[in-house]
Amino acid sequence: MNLLKATGTIGGLTLASRVLGLVRDSLFARYVGAGFASDAFLVAFRLPNMFRALFAEGAFASAFIPMFNRKVGNPEGKGLPDGLDFAERALAVLLPTLVLMTALLEVFAWPVTFVLSGQFNGVSADQFAFAVALSRMTIPYLMLISLVSLCGGILNSLHKFWVNAAAPILLNLTLIAALLLFHSADPMITARNQAIGVSVSGALQLAWLVWACRRAGVSLRLRMPRLDADVKRLMALIWPAAAGAGAVQINLVISTALAASLLAHGSVTYIYMADRLNQLPLGLIGIGLGTVLLPTISRQLGGGDEAGAMETQNRGLELALLLTLPATVALVLCGEPIAAALFGYGRFTPEDAHFTAQALAAFSIGLPSYILVKVLTPGYYARQDTVTPVRYATISMVVNLVLNLALILPLQHVGPPLATAIASTVNVAMLYRTLVARGQFTTDARLRRRVPRLALAALAMGVVLWAGQGLLMPYVHGTWLVRFLALAVLVSAGGLVYGLSAIILGAFSKADLQLLLRRKRGPAQT
Repeated sequence: MNLLKATGTIGGLTLASRVLGLVRDSLFARYVGAGFASDAFLVAFRLPNMFRALFAEGAFASAFIPMFNRKVGNPEGKGLPDGLDFAERALAVLLPTLVLMTALLEVFAWPVTFVLSGQFNGVSADQFAFAVALSRMTIPYLMLISLVSLCGGILNSLHKFWVNAAAPILLNLTLIAALLLFHSADPMITARNQAIGVSVSGALQLAWLVWACRRAGVSLRLRMPRLDADVKRLMALIWPAAAGAGAVQINLVISTALAASLLAHGSVTYIYMADRLNQLPLGLIGIGLGTVLLPTISRQLGGGDEAGAMETQNRGLELALLLTLPATVALVLCGEPIAAALFGYGRFTPEDAHFTAQALAAFSIGLPSYILVKVLTPGYYARQDTVTPVRYATISMVVNLVLNLALILPLQHVGPPLATAIASTVNVAMLYRTLVARGQFTTDARLRRRVPRLALAALAMGVVLWAGQGLLMPYVHGTWLVRFLALAVLVSAGGLVYGLSAIILGAFSKADLQLLLRRKRGPAQT
C-alpha cells in the first residue's frame, strides 16, 4: 500500500472537513461571539468530544484494528469472515455498554458539567442550568460516534479509508446549516440549536457508515453479549489505550475547566478557537498518518516483516515533519492575521481575535508533538502494547495539570495552551525514547539527514512571513473575498518559500517531487 497516497486521501477529506469546520467556527463567532453562551456550548461539546477520543476513535480503534487485522490475516483462518465474526461479538458487548453509559451521563449531567466548568465564573443558577441542558443535548453523540468508530475501523482495515475520513464532514455541514437557518438575535438560542445539531450529526454519520459497510459487503448482525476470550482481550486493551489515545483531549478538558472557572467569560472560547486552528494541520497530517500506519504496521508485524515496519515508521516520521514544521512556524508567527480574517467580525471583536492569536501561538509550539504522538503510538498498538502509552500519557497529564495551575493566573488564556503543548512534548519524548531502547525504532540515515534541513527551511519561511504579515493586516478586516485573498497570499507565499528552501537545502529533492507527481497521476490513469 502506498503510504503517501493513502495519507493524502485521508488528509484531503480531512482538509475538506476542517475547512468546513473553519466556516462553521466563523459563523459561530459571528452569531454567538465570545461570552457565556459560547463558553456554555463549547463545554457541552467538549464532553462528547472527550469521550469520542478516549473510548471511540482513539481507544477502540487502537485495540480493535490490530485484532481485526490479525483475524483477517491469519493464514490458518477463513480471512474476512473471521474478522467480521469478531466484529459482531465486539458489537454485542459495545452496544449495551454505550446505552448504559449514555443513560448515566444524561442522569448525572449536572455534576459532569460542574466538573468540566467549575460552575463557570460567577454565573447564576439559571445560567448554569442552561449549560447543563446543553450538555444533555450533546450526550447522545457519544453513543452514535462510538458505533461510527466500529464501522470505520472495519472499513479502514479493508483499506477503504476515505469513507470514515469523510464522516466528519457531515458534522460540519449539520452545524453550518443550523447556524444559517436557525440563528437568533439571542446567542443563547443559537447555542442551544448548535447543541441539538451535534447529536443530529451523529445520527447522520452513523447512517453514512452503515450504508458504506453494506456497500462493501459488510453487514453486522446483533447478537447476545458474551464475554469470550477475544472480547475480554479487546476490553483489556481498550481501557489503557483510552488514556494513551486521549491524552491531548484530557489535557484540553483540564484546560477548559480551569479557564471556565478561573478566567473571564470568553476565555474558553479563545482557547477553543485557537485549538480549532491548531487542529487543522493536526487533522490533515496526524490523523491521516495515524489511520494508515496502525493497520499497515500491524500487518507487517503479523507477517514477520520487522524491517518493513521500521521503514514505514521512518517514512511516516519524515512525512509528518515535512508537513508539520512549516505549519508550526506559520501559526506561531502569523496567528494575528489568521484569527482576525477567520473570526474577527460580528459579535467577535478585534480584541477577541487578538486573544485567540495569543492562545494559538502557545498551542502551536506543541504542534509537532501532537502529530508525532499519532506516528509513534502505532508502534506500540500494533504490538498490542497499550500499557506503555497509558503510563506515559498519565505522566503527561500530571505535567499538564501542574503547569496549568502554575501558568493560568499569570498568563491568563495563554497559560492552559502552553501547558498542553509542553505536556504533549514530554509525552512524545518518552514514547520515542522507549521505542528506541527496545530496538523497535531506529532513525535511518535519510531521516537524520533531512530533519535539520527541514527545520532550516521552516525557519527561512518564518522570517519571510514575519517580515511581510504587516502588509496584510489592513486586508484581514475586509469583506469575505478580501479576507480570503489575504489568507491565500499568506499561505501561498509561505508554501513557496518553504518549498524552495527545502529543495535548495536538500531536504526535499527533485526526485521526490517527480515521484509524488507520478503517484498522484497514477490513480487517475487507471
